[in-house]
Parts: sequence; C-alpha cells; structure tokens
Amino acid sequence: MSITSITELPVSGRRLVVRADLNVPMEGGRVTDATRITRFATGMRPLLDGGAALVVLSHFGRPKGGDMAFSLRHLRDDLSRALGRPVRFASLDEAEAEADDLRPGQVLLVENIRFEPGEERNDMALAARLARLGDIYVNDAFSCAHRAHASTAGIARLMPAAAGPLMCEEIAALTRALEVPKRPSVAIVGGAKVSSKIAVLKHLVTRLDHVIVGGGMANTFLYAEGAPMGRSLHEADQLGTVDEIRALAARHGCTLHLPADVVVAREFRAGAESMVVPADACPADAMILDAGPQAVDSFARVLEGARTILWNGPLGAFEMAPFDRGTVALAKVAADLTRAGLTVSVAGGGDTVAALNAAGVAGHFTYVSTAGGAFLEWLEGRALPGIAALMRDDQAA
Repeated sequence: MSITSITELPVSGRRLVVRADLNVPMEGGRVTDATRITRFATGMRPLLDGGAALVVLSHFGRPKGGDMAFSLRHLRDDLSRALGRPVRFASLDEAEAEADDLRPGQVLLVENIRFEPGEERNDMALAARLARLGDIYVNDAFSCAHRAHASTAGIARLMPAAAGPLMCEEIAALTRALEVPKRPSVAIVGGAKVSSKIAVLKHLVTRLDHVIVGGGMANTFLYAEGAPMGRSLHEADQLGTVDEIRALAARHGCTLHLPADVVVAREFRAGAESMVVPADACPADAMILDAGPQAVDSFARVLEGARTILWNGPLGAFEMAPFDRGTVALAKVAADLTRAGLTVSVAGGGDTVAALNAAGVAGHFTYVSTAGGAFLEWLEGRALPGIAALMRDDQAA
C-alpha cells in the first residue's frame, strides 16, 4: 500500500480532477493573502506544461446553501494570474460539459463544492458526479485531508488517484519532522488550552526528545506545580491530564520545558504596562501573557542543540505588543539555525504561521504548512481520511 504522486504518472492528454484548498481570506471582494493560491499554482504549472488539463475543485468558507458571497468565481482572476493562463468557470451542473471541452493546458474551476449538500457527508452519488469530470483524481489539499468528504475521500475510491505536489511536500516534511526526525528533536507547542492539544502532547512526548510548552498551556503546567495564576488563563480541571503527560514524557525519555520567568500585565491590551516576574510569582491582580527573557534564552539553548524543530503554537499573546516578544525572539533563533544548515524546521497551524509571518521569518523555515486542523491531527498521530483514500494498490499507470 502506497501513495502515488501525480508527478510519477504520464499526464499528457489526461484530464486531472484536482482537489485544491483555495480557501483564502478576502476583504471587500479582494484576496488579502494569496499564499494558498500561489503554492497550489506552483505545483500545477508543470502539469499543465506537460499537457494535462485541470478541473479544479475547492471549498471556500462555510456557506449556508448557495450564498454567492462564497462563490469561487471571486477567485478566478487570482488563480488565472498565479497559473499564468486563462481559467474557465462553471457550476457543477455545467461542469461535465465544460470539462469534456477542455484541451491540454486548459483549466476549469468548478463552483464551491460546499454548495453541494452531499459534500460534507461524503455522498457517493456526488462523488460519482465528480469522478466523471476527468481521468485521474489528484488530491493536492493536505489542509482538507482530515475531512472524509465527497471531494477528498469518496471520489478517490471511484477512479485512479494520486497525491498532488503540495500534498507530497506536506507529507514529506511532516514525516521528516515527526516520524523519522534527526536527533535531538524538539517540539514547541503553544496555544491557549491544554485540553485542545491533549492528544498532540501525548503523541509528541513519545516521539521527540524535548517539548517546549508555551502560551496558556504553560500556565496550566505551572499551576499544577503550585504556581499562582492571578487572573491568567489556565485550566484548573486539567491537572490530571498534566500528570499523565509528565508521566508519559518521563517513560519515553522526553524532557518537558516550561518558562522560568513570565511577562505579566494587569490589562490585556496592546501597549499595556508589563513586567517580568519569576514563573511562580504572578501577582493576584495580573495575568501571564508571554514567556520572559530568561525562559526564551533557556528555550533557545534547547533549539541550538536540536537537529529537528517542530513548531505549533505561540509562546504568548503574540497578536499584540509587547506580548509578542517571546515568540518573535524564539522564531528568529529557529530561523537562524535553519539558515545555517544546523536544523530542519517545520511549522504549521494558523496562529503559528501568523506568528512567523509577523516575525518576518516564515520564509527561512525548512517548511511551513498551510494546514490547520489536518496539521494538528497529524501531530496527534491520527490517520487522515483524505490520505488514507489515496493508499491503494490499483493506482493509475
């Protein structure tokens, strides 16, 4: 059982039904971040140059019914510019006739697949309609691979199926960072709540050598050690979970790292007056909003000894200064080590990508995943339906 890459198959004269993730942010009818479009187009251009025709499927937002504010028509011009060629557009009802008319090198963008009520329940009748649009199915949307939908799982059972270039990149990067990491290996796991990343933490401590815990999650770990929290975000009901994670880490030889000092403030707002205190000395009327400089220095030393760095989640409230300093400082350390060829660095998750962009270092990491939920489920060690559907013996030839 293996996954075939579309780059391994002859595509000249073939019509590829490609599941993309073109779910990009828009404001005032304009795309504000075209990263997903440009990365998708980078992988598709060689296929088009090689004589393939593309029928592109994607979702956009969470539409109720056929709300045209979520029409993929809004993205056609951006996709056309990224691909460097015209892009046709059709509703699903029109798509079969339009697809039959495609010539090598041409592209058809089909209307938002989530306009179809059968998409999210993996309706096989819908999957069959999609399968009639081409010769080979290509899943290039790792960020949707955790969804068992008609366009990500059902269709792959009905026709020859392969992984797209971006999908292959994502799988290779995450496998390198988690399944077969160069050691020592380190994960930085941040975010608001331990409860949202229990499975992630439990899986990582069995795989890697070090796990640095940041954000509100670190507060819960500190609280379990008896540190006062003041008005800080923490989960008093997760102390048993913290004990389980600690015991699991000890059993597998993984070292957990918590901040030795923290940045606290009495107001949660940009530019609020703040101070640095030991991690066990948060005032009763204050809240922990970032890792302190001593903590960042300690974390940096862990990274400096690492051959693999996996990052998911910020160290603090990075969205507002001055509580972005810890995340930015550590991100620059990881980027510098990567540029020097001393480590492989892989990052993913919406907040993480935003934090690395804010620090100006996303382009210096080995790989930055565009995925959110799929990235987290991979970190949990779960099988992703969109990938499992590609793992067959009867691939296209």
